[in-house]
Amino acid sequence: MIRLGVIGHQGYDGLPEILDALARVAPSLGLEPRYETELKSAVGDGPALSGPEDVDALLTLGGDGTLLRGARFLRGRQVPILGVNLGRLGFLTTCGRDDVEGALARFAAGEYHAEPRMVLQVSASHSDGSSSQPWFALNDVVVHKGGFARVLRLRVAADGERIAAYAADGIVLSTPTGSTAYGLSAGGPVIVPTLESILLTPISPHTLAIRPLVLPASCVITVQTDDGPDELLVTVDGQVGTTFTHGEILEVRRAAHAVSIVRFPGTTFFSRLRHKLGWGTLGERDESGTC
Repeated sequence: MIRLGVIGHQGYDGLPEILDALARVAPSLGLEPRYETELKSAVGDGPALSGPEDVDALLTLGGDGTLLRGARFLRGRQVPILGVNLGRLGFLTTCGRDDVEGALARFAAGEYHAEPRMVLQVSASHSDGSSSQPWFALNDVVVHKGGFARVLRLRVAADGERIAAYAADGIVLSTPTGSTAYGLSAGGPVIVPTLESILLTPISPHTLAIRPLVLPASCVITVQTDDGPDELLVTVDGQVGTTFTHGEILEVRRAAHAVSIVRFPGTTFFSRLRHKLGWGTLGERDESGTC
């Protein structure tokens, strides 16, 4: 039996129907669903999901945010994540709600590829020499000013060598997976997700001489603040975060573990770009030559 952890977002329509379908097909597919606490009331009977060591695979029911939450739940345990999209975009997810039974059957039969995705490890060194517990980001780490209408001044270095002093609203440090998230909105490039690297993208930089920068995955990036609000914000994958103050050093590096996302044969990164983000489409053209 495959111990299948199940994490879901109850704010999406259709979740109860998918849980019913999972309970119906799981025995014949050799799946043993284990539900997080928030879903137990919706499914009634069934083992509870207690920790990452209790699962052989993870099923996320929601959108990209639910998949990111599932990746954090695993805490470095590398088991495949099958994401079912119940929302609008679902760029990271594996399939849509209408395909869930077929996807579960293909997964149980081993007809999939577990695509490894690089993860960032983030920690803060305090002025007293102590360090915070690390956070882990599948998408990105964002240093920003919250609600303050002021430009930040940030000093950024890679492996101890100064890159630049940024005057901006903040910076985004992302994985290739996260290059299609906030980094894309901030003007950064799209990076194929299996190409390991760290992308540094300033948010609204107050200069014409600063551009996004792609760095080796092996480098250690540090960020310090020179000026701005007394307390900045650091947000990890748009969901968790902490404060960041003068005298502290934020350190970002490649984590020792990766996250494995289920992909089925016939689906590619570029087909998802075209379908989900409208990549490369020219739209309707008037070929009549009229003005």
